[in-house]
Amino acid sequence: MSKNTKRFGIISGILAFILCFAGGVIVAVAESVGSSEGTLWVGIGLYFIGQAFFVGPMLIIYCIVNSE
Repeated sequence: MSKNTKRFGIISGILAFILCFAGGVIVAVAESVGSSEGTLWVGIGLYFIGQAFFVGPMLIIYCIVNSE
């Protein structure tokens, strides 16, 4: 893996974490306040928050381990 590919993977992992976490928080908070289907939207928001803690670190770990 070249240095540029490794750098791109690490930046993608950080960006994926930030965007998934922020999107999950926005969906969970904004849609649950005045909606009759608030439970569904909170569940979707929590899914994206959980995805942030899985996808972002996995991209970073993969790029660091396979840097050969």
